[in-house]
Amino acid sequence: MSDLKGSCMCGQISYDSNAEPVMTAICHCLDCQKQTGTSFSIVVGVPESELQVEGKPKIFSTTGTSGQAVNRHFCGSCGSPIYSQADMLPGLLLVKAGTLDDTSWLSPELEIWCDSRQKWLQLDGTWDKTPGNPQLS
Repeated sequence: MSDLKGSCMCGQISYDSNAEPVMTAICHCLDCQKQTGTSFSIVVGVPESELQVEGKPKIFSTTGTSGQAVNRHFCGSCGSPIYSQADMLPGLLLVKAGTLDDTSWLSPELEIWCDSRQKWLQLDGTWDKTPGNPQLS
């Protein structure tokens, strides 16, 4: 994977990064479920300084379980969630994988907030799973 490109559904917001992803994760938190309107969100972590965004996303801020802000950037026209910035993860943006132009390389390596997972959903991956937020080193 050498180039991370994507956009919202209507194309008013696009992004590009040449950075290798820091991680890919499946998130089952209730906020991701509400934001996506489905059972989970797949996110790709990239350094904030390495993501170039064209267009001006709107921001909806929530308070995470850490007590710190989570800023959710989305297209004000079509509503597509683009990326999240969590204060507890300084310098990292969580790009919503559904907005990527090419997902052929995508392979989750972590599943988080498994305690909030829809009980009927069983994913067969061999990746690490945590009940809530991952332990940060």
